[in-house]
Amino acid sequence: MTTTTTERPNPLLADWTTPYGLPPFGDIVEADYLPAFEAALAEHDAEIAAVIADPAEPTFSNTIEALETSGRRLRRISSVFFNLTGSHTNDELQAIEREIAPKLTRHYNAIFMNEALFARVRRIVDTQDGAGLTREQARVLERYHKAFVKSGAGLDETTKTRIAEISERLSSLGIQFGQNVLADEKSYALVLDGEGDLAGLPGFVRDAAARAAADRGLEGKHVVTLSRSSIEPFLQFSARRDLRETAFKAWIARGETGGDTDNRAIIAEMVRLRAERARLQGHDSFAHFRLDDSMAGSPEAALELLTSVWKPARDRAQRERAALQALASAEGGNHEIAAWDWRYYAEKLRAADYDIDEGRLKPYLQLDKVIEAAFHTAGRLFGLTFTEKTGTGRTGVPVYHPDVRVWEVTGRDGGHVGLFLGDYFARSSKRSGAWMSSFRVQQKLEGDIRPIIVNVMNFSRASGDAPTLLSFDDARTVFHEFGHALHGLLSDVTYPMISGTAVTRDFVEFPSQLFEHWLERPEILQRFAVHHETGEPMPEDLLQRMMAARNFNQGFATVEYVSSALVDMKLHMLDTAEDLDATRFEEAALAEIGMPEAIVMRHRPTHFAHIFSGDGYSAAYYSYLWSEVLDADGFDAFLEAGDPFHPETAQRLHEHVYSAGNRADPNEAYQAFRGRAATPEALLKKRGLVVES
Repeated sequence: MTTTTTERPNPLLADWTTPYGLPPFGDIVEADYLPAFEAALAEHDAEIAAVIADPAEPTFSNTIEALETSGRRLRRISSVFFNLTGSHTNDELQAIEREIAPKLTRHYNAIFMNEALFARVRRIVDTQDGAGLTREQARVLERYHKAFVKSGAGLDETTKTRIAEISERLSSLGIQFGQNVLADEKSYALVLDGEGDLAGLPGFVRDAAARAAADRGLEGKHVVTLSRSSIEPFLQFSARRDLRETAFKAWIARGETGGDTDNRAIIAEMVRLRAERARLQGHDSFAHFRLDDSMAGSPEAALELLTSVWKPARDRAQRERAALQALASAEGGNHEIAAWDWRYYAEKLRAADYDIDEGRLKPYLQLDKVIEAAFHTAGRLFGLTFTEKTGTGRTGVPVYHPDVRVWEVTGRDGGHVGLFLGDYFARSSKRSGAWMSSFRVQQKLEGDIRPIIVNVMNFSRASGDAPTLLSFDDARTVFHEFGHALHGLLSDVTYPMISGTAVTRDFVEFPSQLFEHWLERPEILQRFAVHHETGEPMPEDLLQRMMAARNFNQGFATVEYVSSALVDMKLHMLDTAEDLDATRFEEAALAEIGMPEAIVMRHRPTHFAHIFSGDGYSAAYYSYLWSEVLDADGFDAFLEAGDPFHPETAQRLHEHVYSAGNRADPNEAYQAFRGRAATPEALLKKRGLVVES
């Protein structure tokens, strides 16, 4: 089935003959999306109607597998569209996004609230109870039953109607929230004019700022943007306290500017609607609703972990602040350390305490070499090989932006594993942050379908032909997101429902955070941390000082994160949220936990896209810390084996985590890998919040 747009076939609805089944990006225009969505929605409706109308006794095959194979075209179109609205959007795509998001929510509500369809699923659960099903099929059946219940199936019609209304409204609000944040980020530029404005900035920061200015048509000037990779180095090095304050206040005010992009009313409505939905489904709060299908199991369990880390982190941050204040005073500063001062004086203190600074480290951390290090690590652990595709243009395969790079991934036997795309540089058409996504997930139900995975980041590109140099935190981000990518690439399951990263939110960060550990291994750094001009490896003494400093400023970093997770949880534990003022709530919540004055949440509510631009991490931002318990304890398995690439341990990790998708309960999956449950002590040790005896 194809439709036409201005007398041409719609490429989104045609069969794709592109290499590896990549979307034909160059053939797709914005006007193709809405007709394609409408056609695919109608097709999916017909497929679902056929499942419901099947007169045969419901079976796993004629119901669950039929659901799994339905909507193929809709999933394909959605993957293209929503990947682009995140990484390369424009006004027309954003308008389509606002229109299509509630329609898609309405469509999936109609499926997962359909009582006739739910009755078929319940019939299979009641009559088979796992009999005759493989373990994987039993897991898929369980997940489908859970999805119907979480969507509101089985409730009375009035309640279901209201839940559907809430879901549609939340979908629209989430889209608007994200678009508002992007608009604020795009509209801001701190122009640095002359040497006085550049005081303290090292060459790599100046180069990135010059590139940002050139991108905005301001040749000969320098610009700081609200991209983290632009503003954080500026705050770290700029000797101009007034400009640091200006930039910092703009950064934390995203979504709180009082104009059309102000997100406070959106937050109030979203929190209220989420609380209402939870009550309609019999839960005390949205956090209780959300976490009943998680490793934590309840918000109380998540809060227990967060609060156990909060006090040692806050105590350490207070000691860090005292050291920064002493340094500022010794330099003649007569001001109290403020939030826009912290990174500046922390960088000076790190240089003094460890004889190390970002300017000395960055020449050894080239983006291309860090990518190569991640590939090498995956090769040693899992036998993967990455071959960049060349040919016509940069890659010889279709891409959605010239910056995007493509690698074919093969296994130990040389067989095709999947395709990996890397989109590393900041641009105004891309939302901030870093993430992994997919254009196609692995499955075997409809043949040997191999995954197409993408990592998206926002690094500041170097000027001209110079290599892009990273901070160590940036390098860690490359490894983190590549850990997610491996979770998608190595997936080896039959059913799309449980493929790759389709796991509980507080388990999904485990494979990514675990992979970060290999970046710190001396055998990796000695090989890939080489000077961009001389090719010489990082000197041993510098390497040792860098490793000694890896927990420097960890109180600050932990407070930034944990405060965000606590505010997220407290917002979503409200049983009602009438007349919520997000700013006042934030202030009260932070006062209650004793937030240090000189630290600001890593994500203030008005730009907290994790929890308000969709439902991804709402009431679940704690997940990074929960998964960190697993990753700290999990990496110890390699250390206990005496080899960070220990083959048997890597094989267990592959079998029970990276390739397993969601075919087992995450607690069971972790214990199958580790041989026991995780213990939290490794987390505090990793963050340097306890002193080893």
